[in-house]
Amino acid sequence: MTIDQADASPSSVQAVTVYDGQVLLVQRQGDWSLPAGTPEPAETPEATAARVVYELTGYLVDGSQTLRDTAPAAVVCQLLTESPSDGAALAPEQIRWTAIEQAAGTGLPEAVRTYLLGHRPV
Repeated sequence: MTIDQADASPSSVQAVTVYDGQVLLVQRQGDWSLPAGTPEPAETPEATAARVVYELTGYLVDGSQTLRDTAPAAVVCQLLTESPSDGAALAPEQIRWTAIEQAAGTGLPEAVRTYLLGHRPV
C-alpha cells in the first residue's frame, strides 16, 4: 500500500464485530456478510464502521482498528451493548451472530479471515 492509498478515503467499509467467539453478520440481497457502508464526508473508517453497525443492526460498537490490505476497508469493532436498540434498518431475522470458524470459511477478505482465525475470546 502506498502513502497515497493509505490517505485516501475508502469507498466502502466493512465492520468486523466479534463477541463471545462469534462474528456479527447481516443479510443483504440474500447473502450473509459483514455490515458495510459508505463513509460520510470526512468520516474515518472507524467512525463509518460504528455508524453502519448501529444503523443496520441497532448494536452500539466502537471501531477500534483498521485491518491492513483489505478492499473494501475492514475495521475491527468492539461490542458496547449486548442487546440492539430499536430502529435498526434490518429486521431481526436479517442479523445473526455466527461462529468465527464458520464465518471465516465464507467469502470474506483474506485479512479478515486471518484476523478471525487468530482471534481468541477474552
